[in-house]
Amino acid sequence: MSKVAIMTDSNSGITLQQAKEWNCFMLNMPIIINQKTFTENEDINDTEFYQQQANDANVTSSQPSVADLMDMWNEILKDYDEIVYIPMTSALSGSCQSAMTFSEEFDGKVQVVDNHRISVTQLLSVKDALLYARQGYCAKEIKEKLEKEAYEASIYITVDTLKYLQKGGRITPSVALLGSMLRIKPVLTIQGEKLDSCSKARGMKSAFKIMVEHLKEDLETRFQSFDKKELSLGLAYTHMPQEDIEKWKEKLQEEFPGYPVCVAPLTMSIGCHVGPGALGIGLIHVHNE
Repeated sequence: MSKVAIMTDSNSGITLQQAKEWNCFMLNMPIIINQKTFTENEDINDTEFYQQQANDANVTSSQPSVADLMDMWNEILKDYDEIVYIPMTSALSGSCQSAMTFSEEFDGKVQVVDNHRISVTQLLSVKDALLYARQGYCAKEIKEKLEKEAYEASIYITVDTLKYLQKGGRITPSVALLGSMLRIKPVLTIQGEKLDSCSKARGMKSAFKIMVEHLKEDLETRFQSFDKKELSLGLAYTHMPQEDIEKWKEKLQEEFPGYPVCVAPLTMSIGCHVGPGALGIGLIHVHNE
């Protein structure tokens, strides 16, 4: 039986401590601030990143270098027979497709998964992959299973400020100005392929209510064939006080009693585009031992 390593990137929201405890490998993503490259979890932290953003620094996300990625694979393959690499969805970054291209040099020993997930949904894909590896599946089989289950997840997100959607070109300055004056919060959704706008709300409480309504509709339609024990809720956020995170978690549990809730940050690559105070909730099909 092959010894299979599970690897992901920091867009999963997995902490360094979790990666160590779960025995999985994590590639930290680069961030460019005023033309200088920083690496998440290594030479810049959450507070420093959002302070730079607040100071109107030129902040953009980036792909990991070919050398960093392939060096990490070569190092892992000293102790493992195969690798399953689970990067962020190809719909939001070119890093997944790039990794697939680079993996061709490893004669099938590196399997890159595109299961169209990010943050909490990506994190739970990693946990599924670790379970499959313990159950004896090879890397190719794990990739196939994860990609088959790709759309068994739903996530909704809203932002606290329209400033960074405007800077990223997703909305015009006039729309951003009017939206800020009226306290309009867009509700965006990731249903696999890409990030889409699905609703608008006045204020964060209203946006949360709308996101909950969408999740309840998903529960009654897309997820109706799953047992309650096979589903998990997800809560994701950018640079938010801990008391606010706990508040939103409690509200989510009140709306969906009895469901487990997985909490993870939306990392800096996403923070570049949505800014601080963003909130996401999701529903994911999970596998239990």
